[in-house]
Amino acid sequence: MLRILVAAAIALAPAHAQAQQVPCGERDKNLSKLGKDYAEQPVSVGLSSNGTLVEVLASKSGSWTMIVTQPDGGSCVIATGQSWEDLTKKAGRPAA
Repeated sequence: MLRILVAAAIALAPAHAQAQQVPCGERDKNLSKLGKDYAEQPVSVGLSSNGTLVEVLASKSGSWTMIVTQPDGGSCVIATGQSWEDLTKKAGRPAA
């Protein structure tokens, strides 16, 4: 599931950023702003074969943001939403 999410994020990030004027900037500044403004902290991360980092940040209230960071440090918000829930892994079974 994470691989599908990472692949979709990588494929959509450049087009989505151009079409929607998505906030882009330095990763550290994006993480700081999301932490201050929305109390969101990293909850999930994936690294693609080309070095692109995909992260999901979420808050206890359920707000979430997905960001993609290129190897050069450039980072863009590619999705936001509400009602984030962590899944609990069951022994011997992969997460959904």
